[in-house]
Amino acid sequence: MSIAAPNSTVQLVKAIKGAASCEVRSFDALDPAAQRRVVWIEIEETVRRGTLSADASLVIETGARAAREGKMPLVMVVGSSGADIVEGIAALHGWGSAARALAACSGVVPMIHIVNGPAVSGPALLIGLADFVIFTDEAYAFVSGPTMVAEFTGEVVNTDELGGATTHDRKSGVASIIVPNLDAAIAATEQLLQYLPDSVDDLPEVVESADPWDRPTPEAGECIPASSTGSYDVREVISALVDDGEYLELRPRWAANAVTAFARIDGHPLGIVANQPAVLAGTLDIPASQKAARFVAFCDAFNIPLLTLVDTPGFYPGKDLEWRGMIRHGAQLVFAYARASVPRICIILRKSYGGAYIVMDSKTMGNDLCLAWPWSELAVMGAGQAAAILQRRASPEERVAFEADYTERLLNPYIAAERGLVDGVVEPADTRREIALALRALAHKCERLQARKHDNGPL
Repeated sequence: MSIAAPNSTVQLVKAIKGAASCEVRSFDALDPAAQRRVVWIEIEETVRRGTLSADASLVIETGARAAREGKMPLVMVVGSSGADIVEGIAALHGWGSAARALAACSGVVPMIHIVNGPAVSGPALLIGLADFVIFTDEAYAFVSGPTMVAEFTGEVVNTDELGGATTHDRKSGVASIIVPNLDAAIAATEQLLQYLPDSVDDLPEVVESADPWDRPTPEAGECIPASSTGSYDVREVISALVDDGEYLELRPRWAANAVTAFARIDGHPLGIVANQPAVLAGTLDIPASQKAARFVAFCDAFNIPLLTLVDTPGFYPGKDLEWRGMIRHGAQLVFAYARASVPRICIILRKSYGGAYIVMDSKTMGNDLCLAWPWSELAVMGAGQAAAILQRRASPEERVAFEADYTERLLNPYIAAERGLVDGVVEPADTRREIALALRALAHKCERLQARKHDNGPL
């Protein structure tokens, strides 16, 4: 699958002055007989360092409007040193118009930005409006550059440290995918688009898969250690469940205690959110909550079913997190799941404690199917934590007896199943089959949405 060469494109508009161009490009879809089109905007760093003149911003605005009205995905390649200083206020006005047009595309058509050079000041904020941002190795982005940082704070920092690809990959979370060069970025864009519909009015394409929908997956359960505190890589579980073991992980190195990825099961595209026990024991902190919440919101906006794989002991404790707003950011994940109307399937792999049980798409949050593996633990807290609170004055022997009794009576999925909070207890080997059946049953799910101007999400 490849995007057509520029000589086969339909030109929409091109700036007479400036560095931006816009065109419609076609590429082969999953079905070779079909064609998908994208609006392709390119800001050329080689033309006056990619400065955004009023004309160049008009190109972006026109392309964004064409994408929204034509219901085509928007791809923008960015290499820009910022607004044109020579033009002054005219350049700023143009940038504002471009930003408004891009914002109008949000939730209407998927937006993918490729940073292949600098993205400084205004253009840096433009990439922040995208659904997904792909960085090449040599790209960098920041609102205020090293000179401004040194002048205002006295701190000396170089371009790569301040806003290089590695920084946005690991620290800021701006980068969804890191690739070596522009060709690799185009390939990554094509791969990403395979999972996405053209617009909010479309469903993502279901394709035939040679991987049997009812393939047993015992290896998924074999990944789980015998100890409830043992570490493992949840990506091995994902690989066992999805078609041909293939998935596309986004932001893999930022907030790595949560995994977000696109994959297919029985040919159905779906978004996967999973706790990662190999990092911070799978606890939820601020970055993980933000990462998962944004991904859930995107999938809900574009009709992509959600699969949530749960194995978390709760929220990461600490004064620093509380002061930075764990309440606000944890609520973002609650909010994203609570308003999601796409098909939602939750699998509890091992443990789900406390507030994290609620936010990881519990039955109470409105999921369509909640399944648990036989050894999973659903409770306010683990046996050791409960003993530390309720048996703090007891002897060691009494605490051991309490923990054993607590585990037997409360730490199993059957209590939740009796109360309807888990729809069923399923063996790992049968999990792929159950998910596939649920996706088929939920393929035409509809919900009546409440009429309102818009919601007011957590800060």
